[in-house]
Amino acid sequence: MSTETLARRLLREFGRTYAEEARITLRDDPAPLYQLLVLTVLCSVRIRADIATDAARELFGAGLRTPRAMAASGWQERVDALGRAHYVRYDESTATALGDGAEMVLDRWKGDLRLLRAQADGDRTRLRDLLREFPRIGPVGADIFCREAQSVWPELRPFFDDRTCRTAAVLGLPHTPRGLGALVHAEDHARLAAALVRVRLSKDAVGRLQAG
Repeated sequence: MSTETLARRLLREFGRTYAEEARITLRDDPAPLYQLLVLTVLCSVRIRADIATDAARELFGAGLRTPRAMAASGWQERVDALGRAHYVRYDESTATALGDGAEMVLDRWKGDLRLLRAQADGDRTRLRDLLREFPRIGPVGADIFCREAQSVWPELRPFFDDRTCRTAAVLGLPHTPRGLGALVHAEDHARLAAALVRVRLSKDAVGRLQAG
């Protein structure tokens, strides 16, 4: 199987982004970018990805889709939404982080993460550093945000972090961001990155793909 054929198969079988799973229609607009930040916070602890996306849907279903709505919500309301998604062990601390993070978006970025993007001015390292200033978001969380945001922030492309590159190497694919980016159209970079994450988290996907 050629690398191009394998990349197409990855997109076909595993190429759903986590933003899509969380029912975020990602655009370069304040509300969906904030929703991606919420999803990033939820994914930034040792918890299953499906539980994190379920938790995001519960929060958004409760109306907490903007930083203003999140900041105005009660801590218990956030805990309850997380609990409905079985987001346990981290529910209370995450509810606090979401409230504090929403206040930060409002106070520092006027509710609009496009201002954060403007401050980074195309510098990926600067962007990741700014993201890491949010409560709960560390290096892994910054990578999660950038992997997904590259679909609407082209200056991030191709964004494939170390873990996705290691998975690509196991599959026999190019294992540098530039090499992976060359396999698919630029608008599919986020989907390919998500596919590699899903393969890494699956118990049998690598074997299935290698078997053809």
